Amino acid sequence: MSTALSDHRKGLLLTAIGGLALSMDIPLVRLGGGDIWSILGTRSAATVVATFVILGAMRLASGKWPMLVPGRAGLLAGLLYGLSSLTFVLAVFNTTTANVVFIVAFNPMFGALLSWTFLKDKPQAATLIAMLFMILGVGLIVREGLSSSHFFGDAMALLSAFILAAAISTGRASRREMGFVPLLAAILPAVLGLAQALPTGLSIVHPGWILFNGAIVMPVAFWCLATGPRYISAPEVGMFYLLETVLAPIWVWLIFSETPATMTLVGGGILVAAIAGHCFWMVRGRSIRPLAG
Repeated sequence: MSTALSDHRKGLLLTAIGGLALSMDIPLVRLGGGDIWSILGTRSAATVVATFVILGAMRLASGKWPMLVPGRAGLLAGLLYGLSSLTFVLAVFNTTTANVVFIVAFNPMFGALLSWTFLKDKPQAATLIAMLFMILGVGLIVREGLSSSHFFGDAMALLSAFILAAAISTGRASRREMGFVPLLAAILPAVLGLAQALPTGLSIVHPGWILFNGAIVMPVAFWCLATGPRYISAPEVGMFYLLETVLAPIWVWLIFSETPATMTLVGGGILVAAIAGHCFWMVRGRSIRPLAG
């Protein structure tokens, strides 16, 4: 087996695990219940604490510190990951779960555009076609949001998708180890959330869910999704956010009986079909293209 193929499969496995873990984020936030700033601060602080515990364990085991923030690219990616956490939580609290995950699914198309603009990685015709369908799908969801007073939440979800794509593209361009960058970047939303919440006191109904989410689920998701771009392209990494797109509304429907609006389902169906079709095309193209090595 060639090294290129082995690395590609490693990237696919990592991002698949990350996408599966990420699909539990919104249900756990909803289960926690409480004030937005309290949840943002507690969830992010738990991620930071867990990260330092992991780093300490790695230091004891190997006798050296792993790469934390690789230069300017790491600092830029960290800032972007931190901002994406903020916009994502704002979206969760201001629109429906289905709207959030379907709109954030636009992430791989933003990734393709950024790669085209800054990395001179021209997208294939299949990517451009999928992008057109995804624009249609997001348009339908946002239109529904306008009529149901969810526009701000939908806008935050779209901004989150763009910022996250920029972070992934930064990691892809640097080819550096970025696994711990999004975990340490949680310091930004942790400080912001706690600064807003602590003066009046933390308000979380079930803090255990938020701590579990921040200390275990988010580190697994962020590390896997930040490491994936070392081995596969930014658009391919973004494809695995499809797992959250498909699974998160199902978890929320099973737990909270929250049924998405008809137009959200139509737009989301277009998005899922476009991403799945594009993913199939990319994998098929790679499998029939000979790899050097």
